[in-house]
Amino acid sequence: MTISERLDKMDYGPAPEDASDALAWLVDQGDRFGHFIDGEFTTPIDGFESRNPANGNVLANLSQAKQSDVDRAVAAARRAQGKWAKLGGPGRARYLYAIARLIQKHSRLFAVLETLDNGKPIRESRDIDIPLVHRHFYYHAGMAQLMGDELPDREALGVCGQIIPWNFPLLMLSWKIAPALATGNTVVLKPAEYTSLTALLFADICRQAGVPKGVVNILTGDGAVGEMIVNADVDKIAFTGSTAVGRRIREATAGSGKSLTLELGGKSPYIVFDDADLDSAVEGLVDAIWFNQGQVCCAGSRLLVQESVSERFYAKLRARMDGLRIGDPLDKCIDVGAIVDPVQLDQITKMVNANTEGQMHQAKCDMPEGGCFYPPTLITGLTPSATLMQEEIFGPVLCATTFRTPAEAVQIANNTRYGLAATVWSENVNLALDIAPQLVAGVVWINATNLFDAAAPFGGVRESGFGREGGWEGLAAYTKPKAKRKALALIEPFTGNDANTDPIDRTAKLYIGGKQARPDSGYSQAIFSKQGAKLGEVPLSNRKDIRNAVEAAHGAKSWSKTTGHLRAQILYYIAENLSARADEFAKRIDATTGKRTGKSEVENSLNALFTYAAWADKWDGSARGVPIKGIALAMNEPVGVIGVFCADDTPLLGTVHAMGSNMAMGNRCVLVASEPYPLAATDLIQVLETSDVPAGVVNVLTGSHTDLAPHMAAHNDIDAVWSFSSSDLSAVIERKSIGNLKRTWVNNAQTSTPSPREHLSAASETKTIWVPYGE
Repeated sequence: MTISERLDKMDYGPAPEDASDALAWLVDQGDRFGHFIDGEFTTPIDGFESRNPANGNVLANLSQAKQSDVDRAVAAARRAQGKWAKLGGPGRARYLYAIARLIQKHSRLFAVLETLDNGKPIRESRDIDIPLVHRHFYYHAGMAQLMGDELPDREALGVCGQIIPWNFPLLMLSWKIAPALATGNTVVLKPAEYTSLTALLFADICRQAGVPKGVVNILTGDGAVGEMIVNADVDKIAFTGSTAVGRRIREATAGSGKSLTLELGGKSPYIVFDDADLDSAVEGLVDAIWFNQGQVCCAGSRLLVQESVSERFYAKLRARMDGLRIGDPLDKCIDVGAIVDPVQLDQITKMVNANTEGQMHQAKCDMPEGGCFYPPTLITGLTPSATLMQEEIFGPVLCATTFRTPAEAVQIANNTRYGLAATVWSENVNLALDIAPQLVAGVVWINATNLFDAAAPFGGVRESGFGREGGWEGLAAYTKPKAKRKALALIEPFTGNDANTDPIDRTAKLYIGGKQARPDSGYSQAIFSKQGAKLGEVPLSNRKDIRNAVEAAHGAKSWSKTTGHLRAQILYYIAENLSARADEFAKRIDATTGKRTGKSEVENSLNALFTYAAWADKWDGSARGVPIKGIALAMNEPVGVIGVFCADDTPLLGTVHAMGSNMAMGNRCVLVASEPYPLAATDLIQVLETSDVPAGVVNVLTGSHTDLAPHMAAHNDIDAVWSFSSSDLSAVIERKSIGNLKRTWVNNAQTSTPSPREHLSAASETKTIWVPYGE
């Protein structure tokens, strides 16, 4: 037997990690933990046990938070927030730096404790999770230092409620707490019930770092505690977890004025083209689906292989699976550890057993006796609509199908309600970079998978949630404009005599799909001047008009693929044609509003059009400096179809801001004109008709904002809804948006005058494309 053959047959010997220091730390705490509130640990009470999923051993007893604990934590955070914000970015940076250093100093303790509590292999805790944790705190120490110079018009939101999952307990904590503290917020965080121990160790680190009392508060308990935090007097909720719970949080916070970011489930495609390095793609797939036992929201759980290489790829994959090692997570030679809890293990088992499609292969590896273990599993031959291809399993189960052409690969990949991440394997960089923008996902990895960094924004679209974590985008999610706001005041239309003074009909029409259209309702309403003179009539739109406008907008999807230069030219053309009729529009605005602001509003509208035209080819992405041999491209993409309730008080300018920002970014929009003063928007239709605006890119409706808002927000083919209306629509828009978890931008019953940058930010979505390079 040759040496090579001996090496091939040689088994790995055990390499156990010493857990004594972590266990000793638990003993030093009495194996019982209270909550961390106002800089101190509370007296422990009987609550629930934290167990090692690999063997079922009890690690510690944790306290179940009550409403009084939540109230105390929020009150402590509220007291501390003002002083923490006034400390300034450089002052906060020093505390964040101290936290980063202490985590780094105690990295082995954190890694072992994480593995004991979660069941993930020690290699992953030690080499991936904990280094990323202190990287986030170092990075955001720098962000805090720069905030005053780089974000001078932004300030902290206030008190942030944060709820994190059990799959990456400490890493998710760092993603939430680091940007919140950097920007001057204080936090009340609830770790997952199954995995709270490293969060409590982090609390002790905060105490050692001298973080002021009340800045960080940590409460342990089940989902009821999370619900209490959502309903508490906080200014923001940041949640990572299941889509079902995300929906409930969206509904619970609707109309409350609380800022919200949701990072939810996923069913990410892993696309392998026939020219890919198949061996590398197999290794990448091991990380994509069996990393952390597949308990990863962005796991590459849907394998799409080009048909011509599928059998060869499956054979390589099965052979690699059979070589995986599953067992004690503290063994450094283990590839796959334990499922977090028997409840999750049971869920995985039930989903796989219920499947009746395809062919299943489970890794031929030794399974431990006892503990929460599930073998790496591959199921091939599934149809794209199969339950396992559509529903998140959250376990070490890979579901596979084939495709023939790149177009079919994109179609199958996007055939899901989720949109968190995707992976593309191809040696043809032209093909890979062509496919990446077509995938409906917040993150795309090319010839790599599961790459993360504090500088690269991470987050999803569709039912994978909204908002980003990491980079400038994640930082912005914890800030708000400094501008002061006033309570919203409803602007009522003028009334008058309904008798016509002119026999010529002055009834405007809707603008849908590039054509003027009569309303489905068959009703219209008169518009009067301040003196009571009838100025004309406008249609009363209904839900079917919204449907027609949305269909027209989807028919104009090619607009999103046009160049920024082309979009700028059309915006300039609109401004040119509006300028030619400036006096006419000014008089119309004066007549309908009863003010003398028409001339200045037209001038401001022209300026806004020029501004959005200027930004159309300049609101570009950036290359982020990430610690790999490669780059992470944070690219701005259009959101899709956006419904907007335009500002009532500035009938032309409000319409132009909504229209201009959406057109500049490549969106298609359904605009509901100012309710009391709609004639400026209906007059604008004639300008659009002569300005080369493609049919369906801009659609204009008129009517009652209150009546139309529920239908607009509930429409599942609309990707976002904005409201600048003087009617308080915030609650109904946010509540009705839960169907497809569309993005919302509402005024929360307060007056606001968003800047063009804020409009452009809301009109674009960040997609992070990771591109490693080199041999």
